[in-house]
Amino acid sequence: MVQLLHLLSITVPWDPNIAKFGPFTLSWHGVFTAVGIAAGVYLGGWLGRRQGFTEDDAYSIALVGVPAGIIGARAMFVLENRIRFEGQWLEVLKINEGGITVYGAVIGGVLGACAYGWIRRMPIARGLDVAGFGLLLGMALGRIGDFINGEHIAKASSLPWAVKYTDPDSPGYGFSSTVSGDFIARHPATTYEMIGDFLIIGIMAVLFIKLWQHRPGITFFTGVVLYSAMRFGVSYLRIDSGPHCPSISEGVQCPEYLIKNWMSFPQVVSLITFSIGSLGLLWYATRPPQEAPKIAAPAAATTKAKETSTSARYR
Repeated sequence: MVQLLHLLSITVPWDPNIAKFGPFTLSWHGVFTAVGIAAGVYLGGWLGRRQGFTEDDAYSIALVGVPAGIIGARAMFVLENRIRFEGQWLEVLKINEGGITVYGAVIGGVLGACAYGWIRRMPIARGLDVAGFGLLLGMALGRIGDFINGEHIAKASSLPWAVKYTDPDSPGYGFSSTVSGDFIARHPATTYEMIGDFLIIGIMAVLFIKLWQHRPGITFFTGVVLYSAMRFGVSYLRIDSGPHCPSISEGVQCPEYLIKNWMSFPQVVSLITFSIGSLGLLWYATRPPQEAPKIAAPAAATTKAKETSTSARYR
C-alpha cells in the first residue's frame, strides 16, 4: 500500500527559469511574486473604498508598502542567513540572485504603510484591515511560484500529493534525487501554506463583513494570529530551516537553525507575531464601536479637491 501511494506522488519536471536576459533570470517564482503583488494591491484598493479610502490613497500606500516590504524581506533573509554573508557583505545587495523571506516582506510592508498612513493622518486600523487581505492574497499567489520552482523543501512523505522535483536546475532537485537515480517525494509545504492563506482570507472575510463598519482592527489582528499559528506548524515540515536543515558543511548547522532540536528562525518570529497579534486583537476587541466610514467615490474629481479634503476626511 505504501509503495502504491509512492507511485501516486506528483512529479514536477519544469525548469524553474523561464528565460534569461544577460545577468537577469525570469523565474516562475518572480512571475507569481509580481502577480501576487499586483493582485494584492488591486484587492486593497477595491476594499479600501469601503473603508473611506480613495483609490489614490490605496495606491500611494502601496508605493510605500511594496518597496518597504522588499527591503524587509531581504533584511530578514540576511538576518536568518548571516553566516553566509560574513566577510562578503556586498552580496547583501544582490537581491536579483534570490534570497527573501515572506515574514520580512510582511513586517517591512506593514511598518512602511503604517508610517505613511500616520504621516498622512489616515485611519490606521481600517487601513490594516484592508491590507491584511492584500498581503494574504499576495502570499498565496506567490506560493504557486514556490511550488513550481521547488523552493522550501519539506520532509519526505508517502502521501499521494507528495512532490518530486526532477529538473536539475530546481532547488528541490538536490533533495529529491538519490544516488540510485530514484526520486524522493516530499511534502508540498508551500502548497499547505497557500491553502492556509486562502482559509484565513475566508475567515477574515466573514469578520470583515460583520465588523468592518464599527470595529476596525479586529479583522487584521485575527489574520495575524491565524497566520502565525499556521506558519509555526508548517515550519515543522520544512527542512530548509530549523533542526532538519542539511548542514552547509560537516559539523556546521544551517544559518536558519536557531533553537537546538526545537524551533527554527521562522517559528521564533511566528511566536513573536502571534503575541503581537493577540495583544492587538484584545486591544481592538475591547475598544468601543466607532462611527462607520463614508464609502469613497470610485474616482476623485481633481487632485486639488483630493488634497483639500484629505485632512478633513481622516480627522
